[in-house]
Amino acid sequence: MLLIVGLGNPGAKYANNRHNIGFMAVDKIADTLGFSASKSKFSGNIREGFIETEGGRVKALILKPMTYMNESGRSVSAAAQFYKIPKDKIFVFHDELDLDVGKFRMKLGGGIAGHNGLRSIKGQIGGEFYRARMGIGHPGRKELVHSHVLSDFAKSDREWVDELVDACARGVDLLAAGEVEKFASKVNHLAPAPTSKPRKN
Repeated sequence: MLLIVGLGNPGAKYANNRHNIGFMAVDKIADTLGFSASKSKFSGNIREGFIETEGGRVKALILKPMTYMNESGRSVSAAAQFYKIPKDKIFVFHDELDLDVGKFRMKLGGGIAGHNGLRSIKGQIGGEFYRARMGIGHPGRKELVHSHVLSDFAKSDREWVDELVDACARGVDLLAAGEVEKFASKVNHLAPAPTSKPRKN
């Protein structure tokens, strides 16, 4: 069984924030694959279903912690412990300041790059889980980071955001099959990052 986690903050005011691109990605996966309706459990919203792979069906739980970003680890830990899901079967989709807008990378373990959601999860279960890193770009100065991640995507961003979350859904069978690098390659192939986005300071 896989645990697919999307990071974000609950509530309408945060729904279109850059910080919530993880929520957007897992919602798209669940919708595309016809997962169950959302229900409240583990201090989050969960949806259950199966992912068809060449090797057979893989059961998956999609989790959106409703704890606010800084406490995401409590929700992830509760779900992982209940279902006895090992850390290498946990995939966390999140915004990544250190990647240019629209770029996508997969990473097992490593640092948290100042991301409070990752910090919380690492504090609860340790660091050896997979991170699906979704680039939102850096505003250029450290003091602008907070407002950058908690501001909405611009209208001009919607095309690449929609393409990126759709690509995650279309390639998730590779993730379920354990083909993590192939998954990342397919996502980047289906949703190439925009190349000429001017940096906004």
